[in-house]
Amino acid sequence: MPLDLEIVSPERLLLSRPVDMVVIPAAEGDLGALPNHAPMIVLLRGGLVRLFEGGQVIDRLFVTGGFAEITGSRVTVLADEAMAPNAVSREEGERRLAAAQAEYDSADKTDVPVLDAAMARMQSARAMIETAQNATP
Repeated sequence: MPLDLEIVSPERLLLSRPVDMVVIPAAEGDLGALPNHAPMIVLLRGGLVRLFEGGQVIDRLFVTGGFAEITGSRVTVLADEAMAPNAVSREEGERRLAAAQAEYDSADKTDVPVLDAAMARMQSARAMIETAQNATP
């Protein structure tokens, strides 16, 4: 019994297909979802969503963050932004990292939500840089 996977960005449905397993970059670490998984909603960090069939990765998609809803038969990824790994730019990652670092540095250190958001953007930018480096031949 396959798992129905949908990846949605704010603009549109990006992908809808059955898979054997999907590994998502959850905030607490990579999370593999298989059919009959316990229901949950998780926060995503920047990183790669990996789709599996027959024990092999068949596709990957970079997400900058978002949420995922997992049920026993379906995974819905609500991505802030999503792109093919080969479309991820090191320069854009470095630009985003500098902007997030500047935001963090200038923030009121007692404003925890602002600091957390800036740190999440820094992590996402670092993941973008790493993905771009690994995609380079």
